[in-house]
Amino acid sequence: MKLTCFKAYDIRGKLGNELDEGIAYRIGRAYAQFLKPKNVVVGGDIRLSSESLKLSLSDGLRDEGVDVFDIGMCGTEEIYFATSHLSMGGGIVVTASHNPIDYNGMKLVREDSRPISGDTGLDEIKRLAEKNGFTSAKGTKRGSYQKISILDDYVQHLLTYIDMVNLKPLKLVVNAGNGAAGHVIDALEGFLPFEFIKINHDADGRFPNGIPNPLLTENRSQTQKAVIQHGADFGIAWDGDFDRCFIFDENGAFIEGYYIVGLLAQAYLQKNRGERIVHDPRLTWNTIDIVNNAGGQAILSKTGHAFIKERMRQENAIYGGEMSAHHYFRDFFYCDSGMIPWLLISELVSLAEQPLSAMLDMMVYDFPSSGEINCQLDNKKQAIQCVLEHYTAEAKKLDYTDGISVEFEEWRFNLRESNTEPLVRLNVESKRNAEIVNNKTSEILALLDSR
Repeated sequence: MKLTCFKAYDIRGKLGNELDEGIAYRIGRAYAQFLKPKNVVVGGDIRLSSESLKLSLSDGLRDEGVDVFDIGMCGTEEIYFATSHLSMGGGIVVTASHNPIDYNGMKLVREDSRPISGDTGLDEIKRLAEKNGFTSAKGTKRGSYQKISILDDYVQHLLTYIDMVNLKPLKLVVNAGNGAAGHVIDALEGFLPFEFIKINHDADGRFPNGIPNPLLTENRSQTQKAVIQHGADFGIAWDGDFDRCFIFDENGAFIEGYYIVGLLAQAYLQKNRGERIVHDPRLTWNTIDIVNNAGGQAILSKTGHAFIKERMRQENAIYGGEMSAHHYFRDFFYCDSGMIPWLLISELVSLAEQPLSAMLDMMVYDFPSSGEINCQLDNKKQAIQCVLEHYTAEAKKLDYTDGISVEFEEWRFNLRESNTEPLVRLNVESKRNAEIVNNKTSEILALLDSR
């Protein structure tokens, strides 16, 4: 039986025909056979199907002799934290993040919260689960099952990223999108001098306010309106498993993730001059400019959490950021977090003598960008080659770290294939010339359309 729920970096599938309790059980046994951990921590998001899938997964682990520790309803980063904090042999969270309500999935890590993706074991786990040749090993004692809580320790760890004496009594809009983020805000609230305006706060697996995905323009208006209505200093919205957070300034304007990378790099280098910052190749000039001016070292990495985490470990980088709103931290086991970024921004806003919009205006002015544009194409490689041939002669620099990055004196672009969909993704930026961004974006899109 082919298991189509296995993707390049995680497991995601439609409930019933791609993922069910039986498949979850097989994944548990396959994970245990591949990794041979003594113990594993598990948790699940708020989807109505997550609990039963998690218990079936746990049964599979236990039948291979693995002791299971269940932290209950959680976000992905709580599994990252628990795996390393408790010195577990691995961790699995049942989540489909921002996918539709009839989907679910899993994200898997091994010891030290290291990611398991296609080339680091996920393909082998898939092979074992598809083979389904599991038998009871003679003499294997069934693993135990225990419910635990790591919330207090996790919250205390989050607070280490900011200096409490710097914080001012900010007013913040927080939109959990009926996702799992609400309980963490509640746990943090007593330690912070902030007034939280909570919307869609309570966990509800029926998603009465829609799927938590702030990348969709139609899902931003509630947060934007609440920021303006309450005169908040800024707003935060999370996706379903809150490994990503999205920031809105005091005017309710949505801030592109690219500029948040620059802001967080700046925050870290103010306190840690000379440190390395890892970034992806899609949009780069603003990040490189900030890192260089702050005395840091900018390190380029291929896009994707497994690549960013691996490069950060190689370079001992203090922070890594992707324009897709994934932010990675050395002190968080090189993992991504949707809680640490807004805490760092709250400290920056507290210390600044200007609002968040003013802190970002110069970045946007200096390096205007198109944002990521997705084009659906069947002949992806041919289309990218066509664009490359068109610009190669006049290019100042070419880079193939991830797709093609083509650089000129006043503008640059990155064009790359999606790993999971028949799409190519385009990003264009310039130096203080929004018009050239618009013109060159249209030019490249016309080239792609012609193929």
